Amino acid sequence: MKTLRKHSARHSGFTLLEAMISIFVLTFGVLSLAAVYAQGIFFASLSQYDYVAEKKAEQAVEAIFTARDIKQLTWASIQNVSSNGVFLNGAQPVLVPGTDGLVGTANDSGSAHEFITIGPGPDGILGTSDDQVIDLNPWMTRTIAISAVNGETNLRMITVTVNYQVGKMNRTYTLISYISAFA
Repeated sequence: MKTLRKHSARHSGFTLLEAMISIFVLTFGVLSLAAVYAQGIFFASLSQYDYVAEKKAEQAVEAIFTARDIKQLTWASIQNVSSNGVFLNGAQPVLVPGTDGLVGTANDSGSAHEFITIGPGPDGILGTSDDQVIDLNPWMTRTIAISAVNGETNLRMITVTVNYQVGKMNRTYTLISYISAFA
């Protein structure tokens, strides 16, 4: 007698459902990678503005040290206006230094806006009148806060905070330095 064998009907390959799931997972991965890449490009573009903010904070601190060293300012005047000094309180627009050569003082009133050059103009030559420039106002402000250090009459803390807005994102750069009465 013949025995009938049952052959299992095993199919090789993918089902439609398996193919759709794998396509969905692959699509999700590729889109996530694209989003991370786009965000990386955005944050890399911010580094240009972060650098400008850093340099504008350094400019203020270096001007204060220079004014002290060449005796342009007395120790008593290296303070904010609220403490009978020369540096304005609160956030100020980033302007070209006034006649005193210092940023953040009353002499800056009426000074021109500070511009930065970001690239050559249509002639392709950097340093000509057609260069591409950005006005730092009104999207960038600088605050110079000078405070006494407790227990040290000849030492003050200078805090320069630069606030700026890039797109919808508000950013802050803070530089803290100490200055003594001695040059």
